[in-house]
Amino acid sequence: MDLTSLLNRLFPDGHEIAADGVYFDGAGRVFGTEVAVIGTIDNTPIGIELAFRMAGAVLEVVRRHPGRPILLLVDTQGQRLSHRDELLGINGYMAHLAKCIDLARRNGHRVLGLVHGQAVSGGFLATSLLADRCYALPDAEIRVMNLPAMSRVTKIPLERLTELSASSPVFAPGVENYRRMGAITALWEGDLAACLAEALAVPTDGDPRRALGEERGGRQLARKVADRVRHDAV
Repeated sequence: MDLTSLLNRLFPDGHEIAADGVYFDGAGRVFGTEVAVIGTIDNTPIGIELAFRMAGAVLEVVRRHPGRPILLLVDTQGQRLSHRDELLGINGYMAHLAKCIDLARRNGHRVLGLVHGQAVSGGFLATSLLADRCYALPDAEIRVMNLPAMSRVTKIPLERLTELSASSPVFAPGVENYRRMGAITALWEGDLAACLAEALAVPTDGDPRRALGEERGGRQLARKVADRVRHDAV
């Protein structure tokens, strides 16, 4: 779905969202609620400049519009893989972006993520996955690490990982697998404005992802292990 169509369906009451290349931000209105919007298009990689710009946009919302909900519409192939970005400390820029999103949440801003294109690797982990709730369109593509890369890191043969991915969503890419794991709260179809309004109205107490993953059969042990760790730490 192109950006214009997506924004019109999310904000039937109108919006003032401006694009600058692959980046866009602004505000839209849905059923009387003003929502700040920050995002990217064209599966763009997130380098140091874009990470810094997005972090600044989040801080600007916190400073100028206390309590305003923030919708992240980040379409990314992940962090930019370049020698320059690594030398300039892209890990620090991504961490800064993540901390700004966390700051917004701690200061009373409802933060939602909607994956509308690709969500890959650090570009996903440092943005939409840090939101209070993350949603996706049915045709979105989500993955953190592809199987060949996972094989190189874990030293598990690719054939074995391919076999595991057939039965476990933890090893497999795809929006449905991330929904089963609880990382994606729900898929948005049909009336996107109604989906957004409903998500804004849902209480955000606690992190439901472990419970959702267990309920949906995607992560059977995460909640139990986390509960044991918390219990033993008391």
